[in-house]
Amino acid sequence: MEQTPTIRTELDKYLKKEGLNLAQFGQMSGMNRGIISAIVTGNKSMSINQLDRITEAMDLPEGYFYDLFIENYIIDHPPNMRRIEPFLYRCVELEKFDSIRRVVGAIMDNLLYCPKLFEIAENLYSQGQYPAAQILYEGVAEAEKYQHSERLAVCQYRIFMIQIGEDQNRNLRAAILFEPYVERLNEVNQLDALKDLANVYRSLRKWDKVDEVSRKMRAKAEIQYSMKHHDKSREYDEAIRNLSRPMFVYIAYADLLCASVCEAQGDYQRALQYTYAYEELDWVKETDEDTQHWIGLFKHWAKANLIVNTLLSGDINVLQDYVDYIDASVDTTQEDRIIQLLNIMIAANQYNLDVHHIIKRFEKDIASLSQPLVSGDMYTQQVVPDYYAWCGYELAYYYLNQGTYSDGFNLLFCSMVKAHTLNNETYFINCMGLFVRFKSHTVPEVKTKFYNLIEKVWEKNVEKNGHVNRCE
Repeated sequence: MEQTPTIRTELDKYLKKEGLNLAQFGQMSGMNRGIISAIVTGNKSMSINQLDRITEAMDLPEGYFYDLFIENYIIDHPPNMRRIEPFLYRCVELEKFDSIRRVVGAIMDNLLYCPKLFEIAENLYSQGQYPAAQILYEGVAEAEKYQHSERLAVCQYRIFMIQIGEDQNRNLRAAILFEPYVERLNEVNQLDALKDLANVYRSLRKWDKVDEVSRKMRAKAEIQYSMKHHDKSREYDEAIRNLSRPMFVYIAYADLLCASVCEAQGDYQRALQYTYAYEELDWVKETDEDTQHWIGLFKHWAKANLIVNTLLSGDINVLQDYVDYIDASVDTTQEDRIIQLLNIMIAANQYNLDVHHIIKRFEKDIASLSQPLVSGDMYTQQVVPDYYAWCGYELAYYYLNQGTYSDGFNLLFCSMVKAHTLNNETYFINCMGLFVRFKSHTVPEVKTKFYNLIEKVWEKNVEKNGHVNRCE
């Protein structure tokens, strides 16, 4: 029977092949003769740093012996975190995720290793090393799935945050899997989790879930805000400092989300009531600079949304007020400009308004619809791309119905690409329907461009889901 190779035997074979003695190889690897001798004879285990030196001295690729290292010094030995931890970090540097997965699988039968692996995962997460962190979080979560611990909930929260991306179908699955764990988080940390969950559901236009999660966030935030001004313990103050927003923001933001639900459902009067609620923040007790910054933002959003809800409810006389507000706004972000344009286009298409003179103010913003977005928090990452795709569609709808076909088809194509990227079937189908309605006005190259995109989406869907059986 052929003997399973070991790093020791591979090193011994190399020394004999190259005709090197221990002192010579020690000089090549930067280690003394005694260490090399102990490794070759099997009297000493090796660290990952020593393994990397040996690998380099043998002129082999970085990480060449990592699978054997796992076999020889992790699986075949009692787990030693002083050896395992630096090995995991080195695997992260080399993006050897399969090796990380093997190590986690080898040691997670023992729950005693969960705290240390969780600590490493948290450190990797803070460094933005998300693929590696996810493997560790999943290992800890699997090991503790029957423990009902807060650590399990944090693992699920981190996995949720890592998984959220451009694919909205995947985002929905991630949200559904994470939601049951929210209540197991620390009561303060639940606020950020609910905020992030609500923003994902908002980007998916799951308005019933947005409403449910927002109301839950508001109720919890009100309790925590009251406790903040009564519980002066150091532990509670530290928990609050870990929040991404001042405590009162979660109350006001819940009202803003409920307003967006009402707006989406066409209930503009109730949307106005919620908007008045997050505009009136006289009850906020803090006066620090960060608090004033957020109060200013909510008042800014409320002023705009009060006009928008009045406009969308059918009072087109406030359109000029909205334009004046936009012109007077300072420090407006690109995302804000797109949302402002979207509101105008929804009203224009709904009430058949001529807004060509207004659109000219947004030429640079319209050009940005075809550009990739910069990643940021959950709102920027999830809600904003949805608005960009939606805005492109509304602009295309307006231009095509106005007979401005070149601009209309260009914007429609941009919206279709974004809908495909988001894996948003509803938007994509709406765009296809608009294209079909006006395709008689396309020139051949534009028609080919759309057909190529549709075929690309079809091929990707077939590749993902398999061929559909042909009808007999």
